[in-house]
Amino acid sequence: MQRSKSFFLTPAFLACFSLAPFVNIANAAPANYELDDEHFSMVFEIMHVGYAPVMGMFRKVEGEFVYDDETQELISGELTFKSENVFTNHEKRDDHVTGKDFLNSRKYPDITFTVTGFEPTGESTGLVTGDLNMLGQTKPVELDVTLNKAAEYPIGHEEYTLGISAKATLKRSEWGMTYGLDPALLGDEVKLKFGFEAIKDSGWF
Repeated sequence: MQRSKSFFLTPAFLACFSLAPFVNIANAAPANYELDDEHFSMVFEIMHVGYAPVMGMFRKVEGEFVYDDETQELISGELTFKSENVFTNHEKRDDHVTGKDFLNSRKYPDITFTVTGFEPTGESTGLVTGDLNMLGQTKPVELDVTLNKAAEYPIGHEEYTLGISAKATLKRSEWGMTYGLDPALLGDEVKLKFGFEAIKDSGWF
């Protein structure tokens, strides 16, 4: 598996940073975690003319964060989604979503989420706050996150890995995305769901 070494957020990932306080890592020191793009899913959902939700996925994401387990300090972290890599199971709709009415991917190829804070809500859950930059505008977003598992991977790379689930709801109009709101063809509310693994950098490379 080949993992990106670039330092990026967006929509979200997000979660890994937040849940680090729940993780007991041996030999605590500032450690780098990379998003495993082979084990990442991010689904968005929006209501269509009030009949049924339309769902889609972002298929390309990059992310890293640096966390010190001993001091419980999140040193840095960011996640980036490539806005042109959208899949809704309909080619013409994919083209529309990445066009000027929605993501405007040619002008804004990246959607970036940067973590700004974290509040634990349980032993393995928390609330992540961060800034979401989309369509050239930056707005605050909150995500509910859950740490599913933190352990050495049982197969393959065998590195220490975090397994994360996260969800959020936002209003697209806050970023100036108003197509279809009047008349009400498409909902303003967008639901986001994430599931991913983040791998601790062993320092060998």
